[in-house]
Amino acid sequence: MHRHFHVGLIGVGLMGHGIAQSLLRAGHPLSFLDHPGNQPCDDLIGKGATSCASAREVAEIAEVVILCVTGTPQVEAVLFEPQGVLEGLKADQVVIDCSTAIPASTRQIAQRVAEAGGRFMDAAMTRTPKEAAEGRLNLIVGAPDALFDELRPLLESFSEHITHGGPVGAGHTLKLLHNYVSLGFTAVLAEAAAASRRSGIDDAVLLEVLGNGGGGGVVLERLRPFIASEDPSGFRFTLSNSLKDVGYYQSMVEGLEAEREVAGAICSLYQRMVDEGRGEQLVPELVALLGREGLS
Repeated sequence: MHRHFHVGLIGVGLMGHGIAQSLLRAGHPLSFLDHPGNQPCDDLIGKGATSCASAREVAEIAEVVILCVTGTPQVEAVLFEPQGVLEGLKADQVVIDCSTAIPASTRQIAQRVAEAGGRFMDAAMTRTPKEAAEGRLNLIVGAPDALFDELRPLLESFSEHITHGGPVGAGHTLKLLHNYVSLGFTAVLAEAAAASRRSGIDDAVLLEVLGNGGGGGVVLERLRPFIASEDPSGFRFTLSNSLKDVGYYQSMVEGLEAEREVAGAICSLYQRMVDEGRGEQLVPELVALLGREGLS
């Protein structure tokens, strides 16, 4: 029988809400930060979760604090600003960052948490809100071996596959590599689908040819419902979030002095969509946006 951790969750958005449901289902007591960006939380409170007015209060009441916020600036704000997590941090308390963040910043954040007496791991997520609610996320963890082993039972309550990528920062590095590949494939497929439509090819035929050959895979299946019937729900991720993640990847590879020619083109595509005011549209809608009449 695994022990139950009192978890403090900061960021009850689409992914965080699913994590919260899974934690409660596994019997972990849960407190969360009340925030306007949260999904409706009545169902969580109905199952025994408690709402806190500040990140400091979350840290004071919880054993383990999980962050599931937008990115690096939000992680830094919730940890370090007045009434933040660090003000309520207890000795040896663990902070788990499930956000998508810039690895160089993650290592600095981990250092600051350690200096305040706490412990830190990055546990970046892949998959979608649906799997979060089912307790079937994929986690990519950056942590010392002992901390990974200690927290693994808690992580297993909301994830199906857990990869220990290496020391702190490895989780966020691998997440950016993963999302760059996923969103890069998406950009290529969306451009191809738009070109296919212009040339008069039937969508069903394109899907058959790609699926039977080198275009088959997860990204095709996520975009298939939109190409076939304008249903964007297969990939509930916004174009502005896509730009953020590809932008973080760009920052990372610049720091590594790694090759990034293709990344530049992909980044500029998402940037153009956001600049045109399309940032809140979902990723599959890129197919339609790129296929508009008279696109320059």
